[in-house]
Amino acid sequence: MVGFPTGSLSTIRVRLIAALAAALLPVLVLGALQSAIGFQREGRELRQNLGFAAERSAATARARMESADILLQTLAPGAIGFQCQKRLEQVTTRIPGYLNLIRFDRQGRVVCAAGGVPADLGRAERPWFRQLSEGGAFAITRDPGSAYAEEPAILTSARAQASDGTFDGAFAAVIALSSLQPQVNDPSLPKGAEVGLVEKTGRYITYTDAGAFPRLPTDWRAKVEARGSLVWYGKDGKGRRRVYSAAPVIGDEVYVVLSAQSPGILSWARLNPLTGIAFPLLTFLLALITVSVVADRVVVRWIVYLQRIAALYARGRLSVRPVQAEQMPPEIRELAETLEDMADAIVGRDASLRDSLAQKDSLMREIHHRVKNNLQVISSLLNMQQRALTDPAARSAMSDTRQRITALALIYRALYQGPDLKRVDLRPFLEELTAQLVNGELMQGHTVRTELKVDPLVIDPDRLAPLALFAVEAITNAQKHAFRARGGVLRLNFTVNGEEAVLEICDDGQVEEGDLMSSGVGRTLMTAFARQLRGRAELFRNEAGGVTARLIFPTPAADRAPPAVGNQAAA
Repeated sequence: MVGFPTGSLSTIRVRLIAALAAALLPVLVLGALQSAIGFQREGRELRQNLGFAAERSAATARARMESADILLQTLAPGAIGFQCQKRLEQVTTRIPGYLNLIRFDRQGRVVCAAGGVPADLGRAERPWFRQLSEGGAFAITRDPGSAYAEEPAILTSARAQASDGTFDGAFAAVIALSSLQPQVNDPSLPKGAEVGLVEKTGRYITYTDAGAFPRLPTDWRAKVEARGSLVWYGKDGKGRRRVYSAAPVIGDEVYVVLSAQSPGILSWARLNPLTGIAFPLLTFLLALITVSVVADRVVVRWIVYLQRIAALYARGRLSVRPVQAEQMPPEIRELAETLEDMADAIVGRDASLRDSLAQKDSLMREIHHRVKNNLQVISSLLNMQQRALTDPAARSAMSDTRQRITALALIYRALYQGPDLKRVDLRPFLEELTAQLVNGELMQGHTVRTELKVDPLVIDPDRLAPLALFAVEAITNAQKHAFRARGGVLRLNFTVNGEEAVLEICDDGQVEEGDLMSSGVGRTLMTAFARQLRGRAELFRNEAGGVTARLIFPTPAADRAPPAVGNQAAA
């Protein structure tokens, strides 16, 4: 199948995809920049919102503790006497977050309480109690000296005064720290936020999700005191990146810590699918895939189809037509029609060339035929002239000339009767030439038998003429000197040995030493014919007592003829 190389960078598909990628690249880059800017903006907003949320949570907790002061001041006058405990229990039941309400006298002893109070002999010397006795109106402490509740809590206390304004003890409320912790469903908190309370030592008092809070930075308290709140990034217990915010709730004793998911690189794109990076990237990839598919279906497949048609035309199958051209785009359909017109033009031109070649072939055959006829006329005239001669030497010379002309006429006859005007099959030509020469000269009724062995070879007329004339001279010499008295056997062997071809003509007649043609016209002609073939001629006595004429020349650079069955003929 003819096609385009898939790995080439110059194909139509690759060029279209590269052009579209270059066109869409600014959109993709702008989308990425917009996503990066949005990501940074989201991070800043999240840090700001988380910091504000921590401060609001701390302010809410402080407001609740300050409201405890008002509650204590309101309850203080009725915190002594009958039904005191019952009224305090009702308050703790109705107001969530209050674990206990307690009334102490000026020595720190319990006067009335909503619940159990731990014994503390040194209560009057506790810093928070002394702060009230020395004139302070309100005190808050995380470490009151005894465990006033089973869960983490703080103790808020208000000064109690007698009618004369002197210190008359304290009214205290035990508030659970969990009630001061912000609720995760608070709309002011970021989505998915977790909250917790931390002591000044960095130990978490309470939290909504233990895995969401890591160890605090080493200098977190100093930064909180310097800035009022602190925002930082860190990894939680599961290795997830989160953003944290801390703010003080109770002086430097208790801090609120908020934890929220850190925005990922795709989070902003998920929140903004039409303007984020996901949509431009998806559009970019979809456009590239679409162009690749369309280029293959609309352009490449039809070019490959036309390429196959052109390959068939190159192999000579010009009758094939692009029958699927109606399905092609107009531009490629025009190319297919042009290709079809070209095939029709080639067919017409080939037909014209074949007609012209046929005419030239007929003319050449007619010329060869007429040349052959003219040579035969010359041969007949020489034969008539030979009969009129009485001198034996003249008759012999005339006979030799007539035989040479007969060989040339035979060449022209082989050309116009053969399938190819430029080449002749050597085997049938030598068979016919030998038969004509031998049958034409029956010496005193003696019979000459011929044996031929010829390797297949197709040869051009320029080399065939000197080869045929060499054979004429060798056979004529054998007729004159070897077969005139008693006949015999004439052997003609032609062999092709790679780059050399050898023609041998042998007789078995008893010739004298002077009959070896050491000189004379015949020997001169044979040497001249060998030189025309860029070869050499040899004449020597063979084992049968006769003479062997040998012609050795380079093998003609022509196609070999197919081997034929039987390569011997007898006459």
